[in-house]
Amino acid sequence: MFVSSYTLREIADYLNAELIGDAGLIITGIAGLVAAQSDDISFLANKAYQHQLDDTAAGAVILRESEATLFSGSKLVVADPYLSYARLSRWFDKALEVAPGIHPTAVIDPNARIGEGVSIGPHAVIGKGVFIGDDVVVGAGTVIGDGCTVGENTRFAANVTLYHSVIVGKGCRFHSSCVIGADGFGFAPDQNAGGWCKIHQLGGVVIGNGVEIGASTTVDRGALDDTVIEDGVIIDDQVHIAHNCVIGANTAIAANCGFAGSTKVGRNCTFAGAVGVVGHIDIADNVHVTGMTMVSKSIPEPGSYSSGTSAVTTRLWRKNAVRFNQLNELAQRVRKLETDSKPSDA
Repeated sequence: MFVSSYTLREIADYLNAELIGDAGLIITGIAGLVAAQSDDISFLANKAYQHQLDDTAAGAVILRESEATLFSGSKLVVADPYLSYARLSRWFDKALEVAPGIHPTAVIDPNARIGEGVSIGPHAVIGKGVFIGDDVVVGAGTVIGDGCTVGENTRFAANVTLYHSVIVGKGCRFHSSCVIGADGFGFAPDQNAGGWCKIHQLGGVVIGNGVEIGASTTVDRGALDDTVIEDGVIIDDQVHIAHNCVIGANTAIAANCGFAGSTKVGRNCTFAGAVGVVGHIDIADNVHVTGMTMVSKSIPEPGSYSSGTSAVTTRLWRKNAVRFNQLNELAQRVRKLETDSKPSDA
C-alpha cells in the first residue's frame, strides 16, 4: 500500500542519515529544490545547484556534510545525496500495487506453470511450457512465448513481447512495447534466387537478475548461441541489441544506442545516448562511451571514449567538411615536403 507521509526521523533511519533539525517534520513528497514545498524533501547532488538552497521552500534537504552549512533548515547529511534520493524515491512511488490474480480474458496454455502471487492482466497470453515464478506481474496484452522461463518478482508492463525460449532472471522489469527474442538480422546472399536466404535464428536470449529494459527496446535472439544480458544491466528506451551480443553485468545503456551482432561488452560500462557499436568486437570492463560516438573497433582498455565533432554554426561546419575531404591530399603533400627536405647522402 502507498503511504503518503513519513516523519523526517523515519526517513533518516531508512537512509542511515544524520538528522539535523525537526525530527517530527511530516514529509509527503520529493521535489527538486525550485519546486519543493514545505512538506517536501529535496536533495542537492550537484554543486551547480547550490545557489538554489537560498530560495528553496523545501521542508528538508538531503546533502553532503561539506554543504550542510549552506542550508539553515532541517537536513539529512549523507555521503551520497543522489543515491539517497534514489533509495527514497521508492517510498513515494505512486504506481498502483497490482493484486495477484488472473484476468478472465487472459489466455494461458494448460501446460504453463504459474507460481504463487502472480498477477496476469487482461488479454495477456502465456504460451506452452512457460514457467512463471512467484510474485510476477504480467501486464495487459503482454505475450510470453512458448518455453519461456521468468524468475520471481519480475514485472512486465503492458504489451511486452517475449518470443519463444527466452530465459529471464529474478527481479527484472520490462517496459511497454519492448521485444525480447525476435529474430536476429541474419541473411545470406542468394544469387540463384536473386535476393537473400534467411538464416533461421536457432539461439535464444538469456537475461540475468535485476535487469531493467526500457520501452520499445529490442533484444534479438542468437543465431546459434544465445544473446546474453547479464545481471544488473539497465537499458533505456529504443535501444537495439543484435543477435549474439553479450552485455556485461551492471552496464548502463542510454536511449537510441545500437549494438551490431556478436559484440561483447564488459562489466560496469556506460553508453550515453545514440552510441553506435559495430559487430564482432570486444569492449573491456569499465569503458565509458560519450553520446553519439561511433565505436568501430575493439576497446581493450578501460576509460572514456568519444568520436565525432561538437555542434558549430552551419557555415563553419560546411567549411570544416571541405577541410575534412582535403585531409588525405594535405597529408600526402606534407609527406612529400618532409621527404624533399631530407638532406641527400653525400
